[in-house]
Amino acid sequence: MAGTEEKIKKQNFVESLNSSVEGFIYVVKTQRNMRLHFLIATLILILGIYLNVSKVELLLLFGAIILVLALEMLNTAAELAIDIVKDFFHPVVRVIKDVTAGAVFLAAVNAIAVGYVVFWNRFPFDIQTGVYRIRQSPWHVSLIIFIALLFLIVAGKVLFHKGTPFRGGMPSGHAAFAFSIWTIITLSVRNNLVVFLSFIMAFLIARHRIKDNIHTIWEVIAGAVLGIAATFLVFQIFF
Repeated sequence: MAGTEEKIKKQNFVESLNSSVEGFIYVVKTQRNMRLHFLIATLILILGIYLNVSKVELLLLFGAIILVLALEMLNTAAELAIDIVKDFFHPVVRVIKDVTAGAVFLAAVNAIAVGYVVFWNRFPFDIQTGVYRIRQSPWHVSLIIFIALLFLIVAGKVLFHKGTPFRGGMPSGHAAFAFSIWTIITLSVRNNLVVFLSFIMAFLIARHRIKDNIHTIWEVIAGAVLGIAATFLVFQIFF
């Protein structure tokens, strides 16, 4: 135990951040309910941006979603802890599991209520009007791209079971975001110099990941292709 505590104390900021996100990814990997919550959360956030909800409403959606995901993680942690210390049946064990599951249920009810309040007067909605609103707000398009890209990167990490959230693994998240930003600039800015310079920055980020042996060349290529493809797809939908 002393050795473990010493190791934890020596973690730098990036390592601590990796440990935190690895905990989230572990729950996504192992818990079907968490995967469902994560998928619904991604779709709800994209829908909120698409329907041009206000900043306050978007914050309410974020808060409700984070509460559900956080309590689902705590529920999983409680179940694992109980399974370790209890090798025989005890009525209290069942009660503890029911209580933590009940906390997730209440958070889900709260999320449904928030979603109803935010969306109830926006249905049915005109698809053309929604697309037009997003076209008038470049940050909406960029946010949709980044949310979708984050979902795809996490899905890749879960699927391939390799690397850590911020270091290694398939695909390279750094390359994906770098080339996504380059693609956004390419499609939005009519300035060849800016486009060229942004490509050089994306290329240098990707090269750095390979040079430092953080990613293989195929992981970087996969990340770059993912970033470009996801960005093009969103632009094809809205422009």
